[in-house]
Amino acid sequence: MTAGPFVVLVGPMGSGKSTVGALLAERLGVPYRDTDADIVTAQGRPISDIFVDEGEPYFRELERQAVAAAVAEHTGVLALGGGAVLDEGTRELLTGLPVAYLSMDVEEAVRRVGLGAARPLLAVNPRRQWRELMEARRPLYTEVARVVVATDDRTPEEVAQAVLDALELKDV
Repeated sequence: MTAGPFVVLVGPMGSGKSTVGALLAERLGVPYRDTDADIVTAQGRPISDIFVDEGEPYFRELERQAVAAAVAEHTGVLALGGGAVLDEGTRELLTGLPVAYLSMDVEEAVRRVGLGAARPLLAVNPRRQWRELMEARRPLYTEVARVVVATDDRTPEEVAQAVLDALELKDV
């Protein structure tokens, strides 16, 4: 096995990366890490505040650094923020790693996150903005992913099992 994370989860906001990642880590007997949580801890404030106070480019640089550190240091399950794949260097770092793209459609996104509160990129006309984000990001998620796992109408446990199956991993 290559050095680096055991499993990396990518996908849009609300796809379940954090919940499924924690379940996978527990089932695989490895640690769990979330780069968004790393940023919040390091900055001492929520991501939405970073966007408002400093702007998206500043946040994306923090995200790029957080992903690079996590890929270099972490050997368990790693969940990346929804926009992490926008950075070409991040996509290159993910080459050869066991990356699972957790996909979902807009109706599922609405059901899960409501497309509003604390989602700075979805502040105005959230359905349209979500679709536009996905049009830009879907090819990037697919580019870095070894497997794609649909999360629509599935429980987190079912998604975790689908990731294990797709990556041909066995839980402990």
